[in-house]
Amino acid sequence: MQYTNLGRTGLQVSRICLGCMSFGAPHRGNHPWTLDEEAARPIIRQALEAGVTFFDTANVYSDGTSEEILGRALRDYARREEVVVATKVHGRMRPDPNGRGLSRKAILHELDQSLRRLGTDYVDLYQIHRFDPTTPIEETLAALDRAVRDGKVRYLGASSMWAWQFATMLFTAKELGLERFVSMQDHYNLLNREEEREMLPLCRAQGVGVIPWSPLARGRLARPWDSETERSRTDDFGRSLYGQLESDRQVVAAVQQVAEGHGVPMAQVALAWVLHQPGVTAPIVGVTKPDHLRDALGALELELGTEERAALEAPYVPHPVVGFA
Repeated sequence: MQYTNLGRTGLQVSRICLGCMSFGAPHRGNHPWTLDEEAARPIIRQALEAGVTFFDTANVYSDGTSEEILGRALRDYARREEVVVATKVHGRMRPDPNGRGLSRKAILHELDQSLRRLGTDYVDLYQIHRFDPTTPIEETLAALDRAVRDGKVRYLGASSMWAWQFATMLFTAKELGLERFVSMQDHYNLLNREEEREMLPLCRAQGVGVIPWSPLARGRLARPWDSETERSRTDDFGRSLYGQLESDRQVVAAVQQVAEGHGVPMAQVALAWVLHQPGVTAPIVGVTKPDHLRDALGALELELGTEERAALEAPYVPHPVVGFA
């Protein structure tokens, strides 16, 4: 395993982050394809034994059951001080008006609920899952700052939003002397590279670590274009993200060709490309089978030549920005 600093912080994380949206009670939330606790625990243990120390979840994943499964597994298989646990806040957890968003009330309540489900006294990285246009930025930042000062959070992160929104939050925190975000979890892969325009340069300039979600485009980059999986058949959100342009098919074909040249699975090539990108700390990899994790680990060792990277990038054309909702 390789390790690196998260942005300009002293926090060391594994270069592969295990995304835990794949774990949760299938009958709760919006993902009927998730692994239940019995099936998820061996994969979490496999990741720990491989040296993965970085785990990402969210309060909304499978209605909180992802946090519960991860928390119990880490208590059984790891020392708390040796792992980096990240979770998120923003999405709806209750039907009442304050059951979602980034108000002070929502953040402080949901943080306590996440800590309870995870079975821990603190979260290493607490992230806002999306931007909340209905709450003043100053209120959100002050609530997050309090969470750090209360010892319930070690570092703050953010996820997909417009670069101008993130820049405003960064500079407002600096102006008010509040805790700043150290990471950005954004939508970035070979099928969606729009973050290269503004968000990634902003993060590099500000020393913000980048931990991309969906580095395999929800599996589209890990298999030939016309093949399907159980997840792809039921993943309405995934269908809204990819497959809208003919160039997507060409990108997948390029990944397949490079993978065949190296004699490795397509997932290794797609992940290796993300790992090669300037400023990327650790892609967040969702895993439902042991082979998926082995592919992610293999990507750390795969060197892509300049011509290969050019071939992977050549078919890409600009896309509509998606994934902010």
